[in-house]
Amino acid sequence: MGWFYGFKLHLIINDESEILSFYLTSGNVDDRNEDVMDSLAKEIFGKLFADRGYISQKLFEKLLGKDITLVTRAKKI
Repeated sequence: MGWFYGFKLHLIINDESEILSFYLTSGNVDDRNEDVMDSLAKEIFGKLFADRGYISQKLFEKLLGKDITLVTRAKKI
């Protein structure tokens, strides 16, 4: 296909479902995009739980340098 029409809403919420941070991108932007994550996690600390779309060693290490532990489920093999 090679094309996508639409948008993605990236959200960070707390354990009480309150929105802490959000970022709107075009639909073809990778979930692991460093610019998006820098903006999203600017004021976040502690543990960040995410789906499998955010699995990336590089992203994990970058967030860890900001005292954020990225927690995801393992990829299916």
